Amino acid sequence: MKFFLDSAMVDEIAYALDMWNIDGVTTNPRHVQASGKPMLQVIREIGRLVEGTDKTVSVEVNPHYKTVDEFVSEGRKLAAIHPNFVIKLHCIEPAFKAIPILARDGIRVNVTLIFSATQALAAMRAGAYYVSPFIGWKEANAEETCSLIEDIVDIRDNYGFETQVLVAAVRNGRQIADAAVAGADIVTAALAVYKDAFDHPYTRDGLVKFQEFWDKSRYE
Repeated sequence: MKFFLDSAMVDEIAYALDMWNIDGVTTNPRHVQASGKPMLQVIREIGRLVEGTDKTVSVEVNPHYKTVDEFVSEGRKLAAIHPNFVIKLHCIEPAFKAIPILARDGIRVNVTLIFSATQALAAMRAGAYYVSPFIGWKEANAEETCSLIEDIVDIRDNYGFETQVLVAAVRNGRQIADAAVAGADIVTAALAVYKDAFDHPYTRDGLVKFQEFWDKSRYE
């Protein structure tokens, strides 16, 4: 499974690339706003961090856009900035027509804000490169999410779609594990989520004990 970082903080992304060797980056308008920088400036800076690699950076079109022409025009503009960019289109009807138009230009699309397997099916059928089911939001509203990921993966495999399942809005280690068990290709999460997920009190307690034993033993 690939780990993507959900962020537009350039310093944080550089750290995660170095320390965690993350496989890609996802951004959204909230992350861009949190960076304190203009959108085009910050995505160019992120693009430079992945220069010469196969790591993708998902960048989102204006969420106010609602037409095929808007999606295609903005998608082409953003994709021209960096070859590693994948264009995020929100999961509404015009996206399903815009996806193959962009694909013919060699532009990859990540369909975001997916909350049902049927939405994912429509995106995969149109030729999406990634589909991004949001599980944190659903779980926060007491909706079960494991079967959603399983259904999307099964649909993809049943019909031989080449789309990768990118599980988004991941909030904790349990959700990372659930996505992996369900066969998702990618999870994307904040750096704090990864750090919390791979920390464990028993590991810390065990390390203290081993340090005590080490200090009381002979090395040579």
